[in-house]
Amino acid sequence: MARKDTGPDFIEALARGLDVIKAFQPRRPVLSLTEVAAAAELARPTARRILLTLEELGYVRPERGGFMLTPRVLELGVSYVHAMGLWEVARPHLEQLVALTNESCSIAQLDGSDIVYVARVAVPKIVTLSVSIGTRFPALPTSLGKVLLAALPPEEADRVLALPSRSGIVPRWQPGEDERRAALRSVRASGWALTDEQLAYGIRSVAAPLRDGHGQVIAAVNVNAHAAETSMAKLTEEYLPSLLRAAGAISADWALCESIPQVTAS
Repeated sequence: MARKDTGPDFIEALARGLDVIKAFQPRRPVLSLTEVAAAAELARPTARRILLTLEELGYVRPERGGFMLTPRVLELGVSYVHAMGLWEVARPHLEQLVALTNESCSIAQLDGSDIVYVARVAVPKIVTLSVSIGTRFPALPTSLGKVLLAALPPEEADRVLALPSRSGIVPRWQPGEDERRAALRSVRASGWALTDEQLAYGIRSVAAPLRDGHGQVIAAVNVNAHAAETSMAKLTEEYLPSLLRAAGAISADWALCESIPQVTAS
């Protein structure tokens, strides 16, 4: 089915190919042709041609009577992360932060009304929601999202939050307009953000902004903890100072990288 409200330059075939890739989910790695067609809302012949094209390109392979993604799909997301250069700058600081806190630490950026994880150093723990590079959550109930939304002018934050989430997650916290604006004002005033089981049960985190050399917020970094193991007091009194130091160090390194002249040798 063709999409509505698309421009004259919109390539429907490309959009359908991306829909097929997105049909594969973590708990359903192998899908039949019928399942792919249903998930991507495509006719079976169209889904079949797209799958065969993706197979020839190396992005899917036949598996147990169906199809599954290959590791080559990771190139699509990794290309973005590498193009940003943020991972190379942030990695040593994230690893040090994880060593200090024994908690998972992540970096995310805003995409519409969602956050998308672009870097992560994880500690193996049982948590309510699985997180990896590319994971998408509604921004407002996350500490990372609060930091990123608070960096926007209030009117822009309202406009962004009016966009529908593409994460598929229904958060526990559903604030009204006044409560939402008050929460973001508090983050703007403090310069960091907390969340206490607002996205899902058992998840607490604290986040701080990452800035470029002009002081603009380019991403956010957090420390994520299990509510049964880590109190809010521990999160703010023990983890937050280390998080703020790491955020400052990443921002300084990023600003330094930006200031280095880029020369192309012919």
